[in-house]
Amino acid sequence: MSLRSNDRQWGSVAKFFHWIIALGILGNGLFGLLMDLARSPMQKINWLALHKSIGLTVLALALLRIAWRWADRRPPEAPMPRWQQLAARAAHGVLYVLIVLLPLSGWWFNSVTGKPLQWFKLFNLPALVGKNDELRHLTHGVHEYLFWFLILVLVAHVGGALRHHVFDHDNVLRRMLPFGRLRERGPSEGDPS
Repeated sequence: MSLRSNDRQWGSVAKFFHWIIALGILGNGLFGLLMDLARSPMQKINWLALHKSIGLTVLALALLRIAWRWADRRPPEAPMPRWQQLAARAAHGVLYVLIVLLPLSGWWFNSVTGKPLQWFKLFNLPALVGKNDELRHLTHGVHEYLFWFLILVLVAHVGGALRHHVFDHDNVLRRMLPFGRLRERGPSEGDPS
């Protein structure tokens, strides 16, 4: 498999970014939701530090993915009704925006709490804004609502890819899978990323 995308499928770099960011967001989101199960305050602090570090990693990977997307060619879209093409493009655009905004909103929330932000205890990152207790609940709410909105758009994204795979029997999903083979060249080979 090629590092770069071609006219049939996404390259291994695009696939890597797609799947590692998806796993990072879903895993870190679940981790964030389960943080209240910590057995002690120290365990919760350690889990929160890990949650922040993973979020920062997702942000860095998302920015690298966007840069790669600009430099890499993309396979042609699958033939489909115009409204579906527009819906797919809109969903992809919203996903990219949310993938960047979600960790930035966490960084903003951390900044208003006045706590240090470390990346895996290797170095500190600067605060985006000064400490502000009045904004604490707002910033936490923004971070949480962005997560749930991302999940909603992600369900639509996955649903569309599965619809192409199960009902249209095309390569839309297969072109982004890290394993498996493409079906023989057919009339619809679209973009699931």
